[in-house]
Amino acid sequence: MARSGVRGEGARPRVRQADDLGWDDSLYDEDGNPTDGGGASGGRGGDATGKGSDSTSTGSDSTGTGSGSTIRDSGAGGTGGDSADADGRGAGRDGRPVDKDGDDASGDPRGQGRHGGGGGRRRGGGDGGHPRRRRRILRWSASVLALLILGTAGAGYLYYQHLNDNIKKDDLNLGDEKDRAAKSKANAAGQTPLNILLIGSDARDTKENQSLGGAKETFGGTPLADVQMLLHLSADRSNMSVISMPRDTLLKMPKCTDPDTKKVYPATVGLVMTNTSLGRGGPGCTVATWEKLTKIHIDHFMKIDFSGVVSMADAIGGVPVCVDANIYSKDSQGHGSGLKLKEGTTPVKGTQALAWLRTRYGFEDNTDIGRTKAQHQYMNSMVRQMRENATISNPGKLRSLAETATKALTVDKGLGSVLKLYDLGNELKKVEPKRITMTTMPWQWAVSDSNRVEPKPVEAEQLFRLVREDIALDGKDKKKTVTAVKASTDPAAADDQIGVIVQNGTRTAALGPVGGRARTVSQLLVGKGFTKAEADTSAATTEETTVIRYPSADLQGDAQAVAKALEVPLSAVKKSTDVSGVTLVVGADWREGAAYKAKAQDNTTPESADVLNGAKTDACMHVNKDYTWS
Repeated sequence: MARSGVRGEGARPRVRQADDLGWDDSLYDEDGNPTDGGGASGGRGGDATGKGSDSTSTGSDSTGTGSGSTIRDSGAGGTGGDSADADGRGAGRDGRPVDKDGDDASGDPRGQGRHGGGGGRRRGGGDGGHPRRRRRILRWSASVLALLILGTAGAGYLYYQHLNDNIKKDDLNLGDEKDRAAKSKANAAGQTPLNILLIGSDARDTKENQSLGGAKETFGGTPLADVQMLLHLSADRSNMSVISMPRDTLLKMPKCTDPDTKKVYPATVGLVMTNTSLGRGGPGCTVATWEKLTKIHIDHFMKIDFSGVVSMADAIGGVPVCVDANIYSKDSQGHGSGLKLKEGTTPVKGTQALAWLRTRYGFEDNTDIGRTKAQHQYMNSMVRQMRENATISNPGKLRSLAETATKALTVDKGLGSVLKLYDLGNELKKVEPKRITMTTMPWQWAVSDSNRVEPKPVEAEQLFRLVREDIALDGKDKKKTVTAVKASTDPAAADDQIGVIVQNGTRTAALGPVGGRARTVSQLLVGKGFTKAEADTSAATTEETTVIRYPSADLQGDAQAVAKALEVPLSAVKKSTDVSGVTLVVGADWREGAAYKAKAQDNTTPESADVLNGAKTDACMHVNKDYTWS
C-alpha cells in the first residue's frame, strides 16, 4: 500500500479510482467519501498567508490537507483547506499551484485563509470536534495544463515549473512609442477586449525545422513571419474575430530595436513584404508593424515554428480538412508543399498538417490568398476538434499535449507562464464556434509589384475599425450602449489662435480625390474665425470618414473646438502621435458642400474580407486543376 510523503500519514485503502488523473486524496476520507477538505492542525492556527504559526508542529490528519499541517517539519501547509504536496506547496481552490507562503506560483496571492485566519480546524483538545462533511464535486477542467497540475499530486509544482521552463519568451513591442496604438477601452461594464497576434515562423534554426522546411541553403537564416493572424476576443467574451494578413502584403515597416543586440532597424522608406518584420529584432517588430498599420493595440503574441505545428497536430490527434478534388502539391519544377490528399475530408497530422498550412501551389489560383483560406479552414477545424476533446482523460495524452504546447510556443513576457496561458485558454473557450469569424485583410494588387498585394484603402480600414471598436464581424452584436464623448477639461484657445492643418482624404477605391478639397475646407474654417487654418496640399491620404487628430492632451480642447465649429461629431476627434498639431482630414464622407453631414456608420464586414464562420463544417478548399491526380 502506498504511503503519502506527508509526515504523520499512515496507509489507507484506495477504495475508489485514486490513480486517475485529477484525483486528490485530500478530498476523500478512508472510505472514499467526499469531505470538506479541511484537515487538522497539529499546531496553532496559521496566519493570513496560511502558514502554521508553530514551526515545529508536525502533526497532521490522515489526509494531510489541513492548512495548518506541517510538511517536512516546515510548519507551512496548503492554504485554507487546500491540499499541500510533499514539497510544502499546495494546489489552491481555483486549481492553481500554491507555494510555501500560500501565494500562487505566479506571485499572485491566492487561496489565503479566510478573514486572515490560516490553519485547519483544531483536533482534540478543547473543541474535540470532527470536521463537518459536505459533498465535494471534482470537476474536470477543459484545460489540459490545469488537469496535469492537479493530477500530479506531490510532483505537481515541479512539473508546473518544468512546463514554465519550456516556454520561450520575448519582448512584446519593439517599436517606438509614437508608433504604438492606444490601449483598448473598456465597455460600459468595465470589460476590455483582448488582441493576440498569432505568428507562424519559417525558421530553419534546428535540424528538425530544417528537415521539415527544406531549402538547405537557408539553414540558420533570418526567419520570416509567413503566417500572421490577429485574434480579437470581444470585451464581453461573446465573439471572436480573426484577421489574416497575406504573406505577400507590402507595407512600410516602423523603426524597431532588437532587445538583445540593441541593433536598430530604421523605419523603411519604401514598401517591403510584411513577413520580413520577424527578422527585424523578433516577433515584437511584427507586433509593432501591425499596430502602426491597424491602430489596434495588441496585448500579446504567440509564435510557433514548423516543428511546433507538426507536434501540436500529432498531440491533438489530427485536424480534419477538406479538398474538392484529389490534390498533389508538386509540379515538374519542384514547386509545392508535397501535400497529397484524396478528394473529401481527411484528418491531417504531423508533416501532412504542416504541408496543408504551407500549400500555395494547388489551392485556387496558386497564390498566398488561397493559402490563407486553407489556414482559416484548418484553424476552425482545430478549434472544434479541441473543444470536442476537452474532456480527454488519458493521462499520457494530456501530458503529451502539455509538453507539446509549451515547447512549441514563443510568447511575450506578459503571457510567459502556464497559469497565464491557462487563464487565456479559459477566456478563449467562452466563445462558441458559431461566433468565431475568420477574415482576410481586404487587399488589392500592389502598384509597385504586380506579384504582391497591399491593403485595400477604405475596406481594410473599415475592417480594422470594427475590431478597434469591438464590433462583432458576424453582425450578431447585441445593441451596445453608446457612451457620449466628454468635452475636454482643458479649455480651448481662442479660435484665431488655433492652428489647423487641413488634408484631403477624399479618395476611395472607386473614386479619385476631390481636387482642392483641403483648400476649400480650410477657407471655410478661416471664415468661422480660425484664421490660422491652412491646407496641406502635399499630403496624399485616404479616410473613410472625416477625422480631426491632435497629438497631446493640451490640444484636445482645440481639436474639439474645430469639430464644434464644423458640426463634426466629437467622436471623430482622435488623439494620435502621427500628427504634430491639430489636423483635420476631410474624408470620403465629405466630398462636397460646405456643411458636414455625418452619414450613418456602416458596421458591416466588407465582402472582400472573405468571411468564414467557425461553425462551418462543410468548408472545402478548391483544388487548382493543374495539381490534381487520379
